[in-house]
Amino acid sequence: MIPPRGFIFIGLNIVRVLSIIGMLLVFASSIFVMVTDVRAVNVFMSGQAAGNSTSDEIDCDYIGDSTVPNQPAGVFWAVVNRLLIIFQIIFLILSEVEWPLSFFDRFFPVLGSDFGLGALGIFQGLIGATILSHHVDDFTLVAAFFLFSIGCLNMLLGLIFREGAKSKRSISTWRAEKSGVLPTTAPAATFRSSLFGGQKADMSEFGGLKRDKSGYGFG
Repeated sequence: MIPPRGFIFIGLNIVRVLSIIGMLLVFASSIFVMVTDVRAVNVFMSGQAAGNSTSDEIDCDYIGDSTVPNQPAGVFWAVVNRLLIIFQIIFLILSEVEWPLSFFDRFFPVLGSDFGLGALGIFQGLIGATILSHHVDDFTLVAAFFLFSIGCLNMLLGLIFREGAKSKRSISTWRAEKSGVLPTTAPAATFRSSLFGGQKADMSEFGGLKRDKSGYGFG
């Protein structure tokens, strides 16, 4: 019989696998769109050089069959946009596979082990919305919508499980618990009531600081 902790572990890892699949689809579609844009720009430029372009094609807002705006440096910014999306996708995939985890914990903690899934969902939602704001082909459209949906799901899971989401889905933590390495409950600190006049000790009186980790899954 699988304990409730096991169902949470399986469910969170299913979402993680779907998240990685969605980001891989966006990665592939971004490369495809970038190649298509470059080809469309080459056709547009060759038509202008040969004098075969009509006035409607020259004055249009976007270059035909592409996502490139027909404006100064439009090609440059379109390519930069796709390269940034690809770079972000690679970064998010590495954070999902937790490699190298020490790098994220130190230099990008919002995607590290001490934060929940909310920040990851926000990044995925922003990438999906950026792609969906342009007219793209069906493959890119489906990939972006799928990633946006997974991002919304990760934001919801971040609100539910807060900063403990990644530890609940961690394979190493699960193996340690199955092996009995990790204690199921933390031993409670006890004090002799006679030392404090029959009252519980308030650690704040001794300079103790309470740590509040109410990040709601967003840090």
